[in-house]
Amino acid sequence: MEHRLIPLEDFFRNSERTSFQLSPDGRHLAYLAPYENRMNVYVRPLGGDTDQPLRVTEETERDVAGYCWADNERLLFMKDVGGDENYQLFGVRCDGSDLRAYTPFPGVRTALLDDLEEQPDVVMIEMNRRNPEVFDPYRLNLRTGELTLLAENPGNYQGWMTDHQGRLRAATAIVDGVNTQLLYRDTEDEPFRVVLTTNFKTTVNFLLFTPDDKQVYAVSNRDRDKLALVLMDPASATELEVLYEDERYDVSSIMYSRKRKKLLSVYCTGHKEPVRHYFDEEERALRERIKRHFPHHRVAVADTDKAEENYLLYAGGDRTRGAYYHYVPQTDTLTLLAELAPWLHEEEMAEMHAVTYTTRDGLTIEAYLSLPYGLTPATARHLPVVIHPHGGPWARDTWGYSSVVQFLCNRGYAVMRMNFRGSTGYGRRFLEASYKQWGLRMQDDITDAVEWLKAQGIADPKRIAIYGASYGGYATLAGVAFTPKLYACGVDYVGVSNLFTFMQTIPPYSGGERPARQQGRERPDGGSTPRTWRGGGVYGEGRRGARVQSGGKPLRLLPRHGGLPGQAPRQSVGLGWLLPGRRGASSPAASVLCPSGCCPSRPFLFIKSLVLPLVASAFPYDCAEKKSCVSDGVGFLYVFQI
Repeated sequence: MEHRLIPLEDFFRNSERTSFQLSPDGRHLAYLAPYENRMNVYVRPLGGDTDQPLRVTEETERDVAGYCWADNERLLFMKDVGGDENYQLFGVRCDGSDLRAYTPFPGVRTALLDDLEEQPDVVMIEMNRRNPEVFDPYRLNLRTGELTLLAENPGNYQGWMTDHQGRLRAATAIVDGVNTQLLYRDTEDEPFRVVLTTNFKTTVNFLLFTPDDKQVYAVSNRDRDKLALVLMDPASATELEVLYEDERYDVSSIMYSRKRKKLLSVYCTGHKEPVRHYFDEEERALRERIKRHFPHHRVAVADTDKAEENYLLYAGGDRTRGAYYHYVPQTDTLTLLAELAPWLHEEEMAEMHAVTYTTRDGLTIEAYLSLPYGLTPATARHLPVVIHPHGGPWARDTWGYSSVVQFLCNRGYAVMRMNFRGSTGYGRRFLEASYKQWGLRMQDDITDAVEWLKAQGIADPKRIAIYGASYGGYATLAGVAFTPKLYACGVDYVGVSNLFTFMQTIPPYSGGERPARQQGRERPDGGSTPRTWRGGGVYGEGRRGARVQSGGKPLRLLPRHGGLPGQAPRQSVGLGWLLPGRRGASSPAASVLCPSGCCPSRPFLFIKSLVLPLVASAFPYDCAEKKSCVSDGVGFLYVFQI
């Protein structure tokens, strides 16, 4: 096929329909779609007329930031006012009637903790209504609007966890700025008590209660390198049994059937292919049947109905944004619901190659090399290259589709992304190798990627750029400052340029300023705020998933989380909201989210244009909220032409 120069806008257009969710009874399908240039919630019968959906929200000033089904008849959604990020919770029936504002409190931020699927007419939320610096859990009656305070946050509690009956049983807290505590209680009438205290090097997180609500599935790297799935006594944090441990990767998520009350599988994010271990043969057979429908794509279960008779599948890969499908296991039938970017043709996209290289001190780094159409690592020679380090730095790149990567490859550039030391998912030794190494060995890992490309003959030494957002922006500044002869130019997007001013931008609800700043000073790599992510990416693993947040930070695990925003860390300027997949499991398509993180629900809309001199073309990165991603006064755009 002849190479075609694809219009820039085609790579970054917003999907016309996205964020699909099934109603609990499987009769209706909801999704987000534009209405007067704002994302709104639409509903249609599952298997019904796709041309006649019903729009149930009428937001024209701000996008719906996220939504979920509360029950078979009512949906919950969130929005803020004028970009203040104080999200309020609303409800509406699936026929568009009975719109209600549940938390219309000025200056108060709301997050969904648990949709309490087994408890009719109630959900569990948290708000900073009592104290703007802390979030308290409430039980909300959706019929009456009554709010019941379940516990008062003493100021350092960072997350809550419920059992299968919706009872608030566990919490996480930060002490001394750097240590994490797990707290537990047998009943809601008891006070929380500390059962374990760990420092920032050790991660122990409760994931999900066992079916009888007596023990918990947890992940732990206590006395080991990788996060392993273990069975634990929550009353003492005693490890009872190791259920699964991978020799290369941390455990990323688990799958659990609420219908069958059974642990199904455990998942690790691998280099290219996922690592999955099954505890249930029925689940293994189901996955194999599904995979036969998509031999060349990665598949994830985005949602299921309560009876687990209707599945919502996401299928994607490195050369496609992907598509949603309705799958019926009983008949093994598949129906296409929506392609996320039907105007892009998979056969025209560039392939992402999973490669490795060795650093100067002997670490093996997993990386992703994308090349212009038709080239392979064996045939690519003397290309202009964009080095693209990820943000975080407690994050990681994954194999999959990236609009930015595809745009650059279409314009003739190779793109190299790497999981330098400190990237998550590779165990504590790999993480600890990054401590006190900002601008030092972490930067050397990026430099070594450049040298590897040069040694392979892939890169033209005179045409190498570095571009990154967030921590990747910091790495860009460090790259052009410390190795100026290596790069022809660099672009820093919302990067951390001053750790002192960065720490001053932490908002009061991010765990309180004093402990956050203290953690930033004491953590060996310069630190981050103690707040952590809620849930996973845009595409979750339905009602059956529970995602692990690794990287030595406390877990805000919400195994029954809906697709609504929760609190997020401000690890660097611009990192803000991710729309969690329902039940918050791992996401095969998370890499296509707005890299600044400020876009709450739309992973594919790119608005802002920056100029990359090497590319000599508009190089868009977005803010779907149409606001400045550098409003905190720390991140700025730096363009260096050397």
